[in-house]
Parts: sequence; structure tokens; C-alpha cells
Amino acid sequence: MKIVIVLLFLGVVASLASALVYLMQDHSRSDRMAWALTWRIGLSILLFLFVLVGHSLGWIESTGLSAVSGS
Repeated sequence: MKIVIVLLFLGVVASLASALVYLMQDHSRSDRMAWALTWRIGLSILLFLFVLVGHSLGWIESTGLSAVSGS
């Protein structure tokens, strides 16, 4: 489970880095940057859905902040 999440996150970061490289090299003359950003959006949505489904199926446990009593 953790491996899939880490791989998807690394894919998002790699796609963002490749879009930056295409921006610097091509100077907006090709659509490689747009495709890299499209991949980033797709991977981000897939990562979000995977975490959401994993949480609802009990594969991922939420470890949020505990309730603090004020008085």
C-alpha cells in the first residue's frame, strides 16, 4: 500500500520536473510541457482516489489530531 502511494507521488513529482525542463528547453514551441502537466494532473487524481478508497476499505488508518478538551 505504502509503495503504491510513494510511487504515485514520485510520478507526480517527476512529471512536474519534466514539465519544468520542457518549459526551459522548448520556450513554449511544443506541447510536451502541456502533456507532462496533463500526466501530473492524472496521477494526482489517481493518487487522491487511491488514498480515498484505501481509507474507506480500511487499508489506511486515519491518525488525525485527538480532541482536546478546553475546560
